[in-house]
Amino acid sequence: MANSPIYLDFHATTPVDQRVVDAMLPFFTDYFGNPSSLHSYGWQAEAAVKNSRETIAKTINAQPEEIVFTSGATEANNLAIKGVAEAYFSYGKHIITVQTEHSAVLDPCRYLESLGFEVTYLPVESDGLVSLTTLEKAIRPETILVSVMAANNEIGVLQPIEEIGALCQKQEILFHTDAAQAIGKVPLDVQAMNIHLMSMTAHKVYGPKGIGALYVRRRQPRVNLAAQLHGGGHERGMRSGTLYPPQIVGFAKALDLAVAEMDSERKRLVGLRSQLLHSLNQLPDICLNGHPTQRLPGNLNVSFGGVDGQALLLGLQSVVALSSGSACSSASTAPSHVLKALGRSDQLAYASLRFGLGRFTTAAEIQQVGEAVVATVKALRAV
Repeated sequence: MANSPIYLDFHATTPVDQRVVDAMLPFFTDYFGNPSSLHSYGWQAEAAVKNSRETIAKTINAQPEEIVFTSGATEANNLAIKGVAEAYFSYGKHIITVQTEHSAVLDPCRYLESLGFEVTYLPVESDGLVSLTTLEKAIRPETILVSVMAANNEIGVLQPIEEIGALCQKQEILFHTDAAQAIGKVPLDVQAMNIHLMSMTAHKVYGPKGIGALYVRRRQPRVNLAAQLHGGGHERGMRSGTLYPPQIVGFAKALDLAVAEMDSERKRLVGLRSQLLHSLNQLPDICLNGHPTQRLPGNLNVSFGGVDGQALLLGLQSVVALSSGSACSSASTAPSHVLKALGRSDQLAYASLRFGLGRFTTAAEIQQVGEAVVATVKALRAV
């Protein structure tokens, strides 16, 4: 779009890659059948769904039958957390998660608390990482699930998923991870990482909105889930509803592309991120939020001392499109719960910017954004 601000909110969502659009288009018109139908139109759609399921499974080292399609990561998180709670409550009613999780994990946990479950919300260190020692101490005989996100949606921190998975496997506790931000950006292997349930979505990796998936392990151990949607028994009875082949094909294509280009894209984004941080470091009294290196390649979250956060966003809106935190809570007037968990003051939490760099970000754009942020912060501080 002409005269549009530079887009640096790739953690909120991404544009659909044209290669993904091209893969999807035939399934709106030529191959439009219901995958459940017992005729040639249905068989064509079913074949596309089958191939897509295999592609998605391969990218995370899973089996195709372990992929359950959902409307996105929020539904996948709800299915994982509520589904485990309902299926395993006779074994215990204790769940462990982390204070910095997305609301799509925190809200289902709070809902379960209203039903009599007990939830432990683990603190994080000042760099955003959860302590394995703290996690291990929180485990009880009645603990049935640990849910820790792979990559934080605000500060980009990559949690030690493999170590957490090994701990849960040893303790014979189910391990769920919200990988909405991590999928396609960092390597994920559900076998090597001992992940039992993993939530994914397409629109964070240049695929369509409205489609996601939940990986549900079938062996060692076999995970049982109570369905949260009923009405037809689709997806092995775990998620009823007519499958949407265009979105599923788009999801598979987007993820396949992201994994194929992951290494080169990671190096490119780390370089752009370093360029942006170098520009911002001209300013005194700024604070990097989250671990300096153990984070998503395209993430940079910075707080600016002595600046009104709302004024900062308003001053930049004609130049760059970004946010101060999660897109899902952008209307909230409360400071970011993630930054508060890191120990940031209200002022710093409010005066933070989340820079989300992506596939189409250029070095020229980063230079322009860096100059604009520096100039705007200096002007606000002068006032």
